[in-house]
Amino acid sequence: MLDALQTTITAKLGPLGPLYVVGLLGLLLILAVLPQVMKRKPEPFEKLKAMRAPAADPKSKDKGQALRRGDGKVDKLQKFSAFLEPQDAETMSAARLRMVRAGYTNKNAVRMFHFAQFALGIGLLLAGLIYMVIVSQTSEVSTQFKILVVLIPGACGYYLPQYWVTRRVGERQKQIIQGFPDALDLMLVCIEAGQSLDQSINRMAKETRAGYPALADELDMVSHEVKAGKERVMVLKDMAERVNVPDVSSFVTTLVQSATYGTSISEALRVYSSEMRDKRVLRAEEKANTLPTKLTLGTMLFTVPPLMIILIGPSVMGITKMLAMGSP
Repeated sequence: MLDALQTTITAKLGPLGPLYVVGLLGLLLILAVLPQVMKRKPEPFEKLKAMRAPAADPKSKDKGQALRRGDGKVDKLQKFSAFLEPQDAETMSAARLRMVRAGYTNKNAVRMFHFAQFALGIGLLLAGLIYMVIVSQTSEVSTQFKILVVLIPGACGYYLPQYWVTRRVGERQKQIIQGFPDALDLMLVCIEAGQSLDQSINRMAKETRAGYPALADELDMVSHEVKAGKERVMVLKDMAERVNVPDVSSFVTTLVQSATYGTSISEALRVYSSEMRDKRVLRAEEKANTLPTKLTLGTMLFTVPPLMIILIGPSVMGITKMLAMGSP
């Protein structure tokens, strides 16, 4: 059925008929969705800001809005928030948590992520379309090739931001896991020296900034939230949820239990930091034990073939010469 449809379209519109039909369908879909995107209800807070702003001085009003926004691009994307952000509160919360785990703490991070998906997907789709038109004019290509050349770049552009965010999350978690035992040792030293828990967290953030900036950012966020008046237990639990690292979750549980039952924080930290050091040694030994297995493939590919050529090559050459001499 598809071949018959393609033959009919090609007979009526020429060799580029299927391309014209696909482009027309895409344009119709965009025109159908565009009114829903542009039709956005004003938020109540925006109405209050407009009512409180001085109407006599429009320059000062624009300047104040720019200072509150911090960036004009954010305001432009705000118009399309109904299209670029999930409308479900649970989905929006999960998307925002994922962006925070990747290190993007701005409130418009989810919006920028979906905008990057949309822009890269459409841009690479158009690039593949242009390439297909150029190739089809110089040589004859099949319909499958046209579809693949157009769709594969668009799909790559759409999934590229997801790959980037996933990679960022993994890198931040790896950095936090590597720097957490050293941070615990420093925290233990600070507490035993007479500093409070908040002061030791500030010291940890300052000292770990050079080697582990991801861990320092999380500790700075904890310090700022505590200074803002948020309960320390909730702040620590929020950090464990943001980081999503088992070591940090166990550390938070240890601190919460120590504060609940009134035990010494220094004793709990001494035991837990010792366990973290042992766990780091175990991770290093695990990587060292997997190294021979990883080297096996390289050894088989780059060592065995030359060795077989050296050992068997002369015999094969001798047998070949003997057969050549014995043949009439």
